Amino acid sequence: MKFGIMRSVSTAVVSIGALLACAGTAAQQYPTRPLRIVVPFAAAGGSDIVARLVGQKLSESLGQPVIVDNRPGAGANIGIGIAAKSPPDGYTLLVSSSAFTVNPTLYAKIPYEPFRDFIPVTCIGSSPNILAVYPQLPVKSVKELIELVRSQPGKHNYSSPGAGTTPHLSGEMLRIAFKIDLRHIPYGGAGPQVQSMISGQVPIGFASVPSFAPQVKAGQLRGLAVTAEKRTSALPDVPSMGELGINGMVGDTFQGVLVPAGTPKHIVARLHADIVKAIASPDMRDRMNAIGLEPVGNTPEQFAGQIRSDIARWGAVIRQAGIKVD
Repeated sequence: MKFGIMRSVSTAVVSIGALLACAGTAAQQYPTRPLRIVVPFAAAGGSDIVARLVGQKLSESLGQPVIVDNRPGAGANIGIGIAAKSPPDGYTLLVSSSAFTVNPTLYAKIPYEPFRDFIPVTCIGSSPNILAVYPQLPVKSVKELIELVRSQPGKHNYSSPGAGTTPHLSGEMLRIAFKIDLRHIPYGGAGPQVQSMISGQVPIGFASVPSFAPQVKAGQLRGLAVTAEKRTSALPDVPSMGELGINGMVGDTFQGVLVPAGTPKHIVARLHADIVKAIASPDMRDRMNAIGLEPVGNTPEQFAGQIRSDIARWGAVIRQAGIKVD
């Protein structure tokens, strides 16, 4: 009897040891195949640019290809929903803008719950939004734009990369603050929005600085102001709303990495370490600064706090503006 018990215990110990060894081997082997970064916006937008920068660095550090999978639509809900339903195995990452924190208030129903369905990894960086216009529009300042819109009620629209994005909310804050007749035209990402802007189809627009910075520098768009207290180093010639004395027009767009809930802790830790190391590299910081994105690279806990704070902040703006999206 004792021998049987001892053999059972020994077998259990061996089994546990084998499981731990397998887990350790799995941790060492990760990753063994390509990774996918889901971007819930169209190509060429701020999230897409950042995802490709991070993806290149991760490919180098992990030794596997990293594929950017653009899934635009429904104000980022389609892409975020796809990421939420992906296997929690470390092979699917989400790079999202602040739409992740806006949508829980904006929509009556969304295909994800921020903390039930995702684990925050890190905030890559953040940037203010920018108000820009088509160069042939006869305005060179926010004041002149307000005067033009007031003089031609019902004529002017403004674009954003999508309904409920922080650029959209910035546009609504401007509309409310100055009581102007300015209609919102949402696009399925910053890429198509940029094309519309530089063609003059919708000559007024709000976007994150990374999305518009190349066109502003090239003279294809005219930057009127950034939604911050101070100017951004990416566009030093563009004034800030703060210096123009326009109160209540401060808001940023973050770009962050999340993974599906249930992703093993050792994989989250590995991804966090590699991404933060990438963000801290001089070439990555230079490239991010060049497009107007301030590098962050915080801890998963800090990023979780940032998400909670943003949900509360943007939720207040949505309720004030009375924005509803089906």
